[in-house]
Amino acid sequence: MKIKDVMTADPRIAAPDQTIRAAAEMMEQADSGVLPVGENDRLVGMITDRDIAVRGVAQGLGPDTAIRDVMTREVKYCFEDEELDSVADNMSDLKVRRLPVLNREKRLVGMLSIGDFASHSAAQEAVEGVTRPGQPHAT
Repeated sequence: MKIKDVMTADPRIAAPDQTIRAAAEMMEQADSGVLPVGENDRLVGMITDRDIAVRGVAQGLGPDTAIRDVMTREVKYCFEDEELDSVADNMSDLKVRRLPVLNREKRLVGMLSIGDFASHSAAQEAVEGVTRPGQPHAT
């Protein structure tokens, strides 16, 4: 199975010149703790609620601070045509819970979270009537 089959498409994207207050508001609306940061049609970073708290508020920065001042610049990502199992192993090795998903032109097309894996597994089991070894069958 490919990443594009389970990812969340069309993620909200923050701009590096927006404020961390705007990022927090976008996170609240999306019920998410992370946003990709894009500039000139390219992924340039990620901002998390932790970035805002630790790199922003804890350092005495105000809500009008630019996202670029607190965002994570080194971004790990995966491609939409990669195999799910391979990316799951990579996420485990990297100890990350979310990855931006790019197409082969390196344009952001989605976000992948560990929740997407869980949702996919549950749906697949329901459709196939499969249970995990050692688990009782539902009656």
